[in-house]
Amino acid sequence: MPKVETMSIDEAKVKSATGKRAQILQEYLGYMEQLEQGKACKLTPGEGESAGMIRSRVGAAARASGKDVVIKRAGDEVYFWLKGKPRQRRGGSRKTSASHA
Repeated sequence: MPKVETMSIDEAKVKSATGKRAQILQEYLGYMEQLEQGKACKLTPGEGESAGMIRSRVGAAARASGKDVVIKRAGDEVYFWLKGKPRQRRGGSRKTSASHA
């Protein structure tokens, strides 16, 4: 009998992909694995690549890995890092006009 394993659709797409596109995605997934909170990665296009291509590939790898990243482009360089936790406001909760009635 076959062994059954469930996974996300993104994970299945990554594992079942073939060809050059799959190789590139695997490479960029490796970059995602290197990301740590508070650290950023910088990618510079190689021959035959553009910053737009790199930005698109980083986005695809982030979606496939389930990571929430910020991607910024500065000239020919692409920077990306993990999104931080949203800042919490200082002080108590806000009062509304309804609570003063």
